[in-house]
Amino acid sequence: MAVKFGLFVPQGWKMDLVGIGDPTAQYEAMTAVAKDADAGPWDSVWVYDHFHTAPEPTMETTFECWTVSATLARDTKRVRIGQMVGCNGYRNPALYAKIASTVDAASGGRLNAGIGAGWYEHEWRAYGYGFPETPERMGMFREAVQIVHKMWTEDKPVFQGKRYAIDGPINEPKSGVTGKKIPLWIGGGGEKVTLKLVAQYGDACNVGREAELCRHKLEVLKCHCETEGRDYREIVKSAEADVFLLREGEDPEAATAEVRGKRSFADFAKGTVVGDPARVRAHIQGLVDAGIDYVIVYMPNLAHDREPIGRFAEEIIPAFG
Repeated sequence: MAVKFGLFVPQGWKMDLVGIGDPTAQYEAMTAVAKDADAGPWDSVWVYDHFHTAPEPTMETTFECWTVSATLARDTKRVRIGQMVGCNGYRNPALYAKIASTVDAASGGRLNAGIGAGWYEHEWRAYGYGFPETPERMGMFREAVQIVHKMWTEDKPVFQGKRYAIDGPINEPKSGVTGKKIPLWIGGGGEKVTLKLVAQYGDACNVGREAELCRHKLEVLKCHCETEGRDYREIVKSAEADVFLLREGEDPEAATAEVRGKRSFADFAKGTVVGDPARVRAHIQGLVDAGIDYVIVYMPNLAHDREPIGRFAEEIIPAFG
């Protein structure tokens, strides 16, 4: 099975623009990573939808995801542009659908539109969105996905829900300037709501990082597809992988010291695959064996050193072609 690869660009959320003082230079560093991916075998570039840095909010830059998506659509020529994932709570779903249609046109039909329920509580509250309890957020998400689908497939759609309503909005171009609907990537592993929405409306899912968890979530998705009469095979199954690619002979702790900051190596390695190409290939193969056919990679420090983009393209991607 051929596997496709996407690459997260450094937009600041993971403190990956720290050390570049000028905001314009930060933006150009992000764009340079996207252009490098555009020149290689990567299928897509991706951004997060966050306003504050992680693991805690700081006074460091975090660029807004849909603005970034629009500009990267114009700064690249080949790669698809995606969000992993757009937070439903930050934009009215009808507006989300309109923004996505616009960005798809700007990119010449290269948009992967990501959407999820959202989770980063302090961000919600800081920006004035409140933070509804999980059942309410999931109810909002369920209605939002239905509205987006209608906005992309119907003329003057109508929807009346408990949280959202639309009354004949005109959304031209609706979706998919290439003649096909914009792919809707639904992120999250919620088994009762999110994965059911994938079976009903999604073109792709993003279900986690670890092979066994992905295997389980995909089995749940398969059951939903059977219930909904959906062909499971037509849905893209994606996972994320944080990767620190070592050079031959490098000491893992020393090599990662700068990007780890105050974090211990043990803590850093819990969420990041640190190793040589063979180690990284083995991790990805585990995801593939679990049913994943699309891997979205985050590599720290790319704003300062883009060399790993080419190394990954040469030493990892061909093994899964």
